[in-house]
Amino acid sequence: MRQVVLDTETTGLNPRTGDRVIEVGCVELIDRKLTGNNFHVYINPERDSDPRALEIHGLTTEFLSDKPKFADIAASLSEYVQGAELIIHNASFDMGFLDAEYAKLKLSSFTSQVLNVVDTLATAKEMHPGKRNSLDALCDRYGISNAHRQLHGALLDSELLADVYLAMSRGQNSFVIDEEDHSSNANNSDAAHEQPLATILVQAANEEELAAHQQSLVGLDKAVRGTCVWNS
Repeated sequence: MRQVVLDTETTGLNPRTGDRVIEVGCVELIDRKLTGNNFHVYINPERDSDPRALEIHGLTTEFLSDKPKFADIAASLSEYVQGAELIIHNASFDMGFLDAEYAKLKLSSFTSQVLNVVDTLATAKEMHPGKRNSLDALCDRYGISNAHRQLHGALLDSELLADVYLAMSRGQNSFVIDEEDHSSNANNSDAAHEQPLATILVQAANEEELAAHQQSLVGLDKAVRGTCVWNS
């Protein structure tokens, strides 16, 4: 199965007010293994970033000024994700921005080009209700080092999210094996019940052992001044 872990950086929080995508980073998983076939591009949004967004990603207008526009990378992004299952943290945010970019170009929605979308934020909230489930919090929870992450970056965040996703979903690929083992164990259990039961042996205490037991009870009774429950 082909999966693509995706993240974006944007000029702000709302595509409806003119905010744009400025970075897309993707890493590929095939059968739950990283392939190294990544997709990463910076994009000229033709506008400045909101100051609060700039503090998060650090991608200045000057840095992005000579980068391709979204129209220049849309086809290659579509080709990369075609038919894949996407894994995104807070998927509605990234998918909303990407769908808005494709709509500006009068292209089929980005959502329509992928097989399915897994939102790891929603999954984490189900698995860890009432706890912090940001990417940084999940890295801490699953022992994934993000010490090199000073600013948000789409490719770096995708690489971290891939590790988080694999840790969160560890064991799912053994469900079929477990079912087979359960079936096998059930058959073995049925076969065992068809065998005759062994004779059950009862070993009774002798007089010396009974006397020692009684002496122990007397000692306990004296220690609590005759209030033991077995004598009530």
